[in-house]
Amino acid sequence: MSGVAPETPATSNTAKASSNLYMRVVAALVLAPLTIAVAWIGGWPWTCIVIAAAALLYFEWLMIVGVSGNRLVAAVGIVALAIAGICLMLRRTDLAFGIAAAGIVLAAALVRERRGWVAGGLVYATAALIASIVVRRDPEFGFVALMFVLLIVWVTDIGGYFAGRGIGGPKLWPRVSPKKTWAGAIGGLVLGLVVAAGFALLGFGKMLPLLLLGAVLSIVSQFGDLFESAVKRRFDVKDSSHIIPGHGGLLDRLDGFVAAIVFAALIGYMRGGLDGVGRGFMVW
Repeated sequence: MSGVAPETPATSNTAKASSNLYMRVVAALVLAPLTIAVAWIGGWPWTCIVIAAAALLYFEWLMIVGVSGNRLVAAVGIVALAIAGICLMLRRTDLAFGIAAAGIVLAAALVRERRGWVAGGLVYATAALIASIVVRRDPEFGFVALMFVLLIVWVTDIGGYFAGRGIGGPKLWPRVSPKKTWAGAIGGLVLGLVVAAGFALLGFGKMLPLLLLGAVLSIVSQFGDLFESAVKRRFDVKDSSHIIPGHGGLLDRLDGFVAAIVFAALIGYMRGGLDGVGRGFMVW
């Protein structure tokens, strides 16, 4: 008779959770510094990584809605995203929008079913592409604005993960995302405020406006996460892909960032114009 106790479901789940957390930490330790380094360089390196990310977001969206097998639809969207990104860096924003719009219409026309979902996926990827580039290309405030958004989104995710698991409690929206709790949402918001306060203390802006921006960005990023969860639940999909160990797909990791960076770009554009999006967002 073996002296080893049989593995119970609880033990198995604990081991699986620990392994998943380990993979998440390792992936974050690799990807976060790389992202920050490329964001610091800016210019064409940042544009290239944004184009690649937007293309993968679009393809994962097609996988979720069940259209990834249509190679022509995928190719049209990816080519449109690539050309639009290049045009943005060449300061031909009008041409970038025109190409993106043409790509959306053409991609939708190439499918008989789920045209709205295909078009919506390309709109989603295009919004992420444009916002990420125009925020960073501000020569004076682009990097600071981008880092503000990135760090708020990252700590919101971290705070949500640990507060949600450590405290638990009532679910935030169980029909859409069964694991998310109000404790996690508040924990993420609190860490977002800490980051915003840190930026203010370091002299990157006034305390009150940055705290308000940090709070709104944290909430917006959480809504972005819930939006992606709702789309996956609509098509009964757990992860957008398995490209990132412990995290699932790129869409699973960037859903909050996409919502937050689009929000930041809109605010920055309204206050600073296309050439001053970073300044418009950070300077109050």
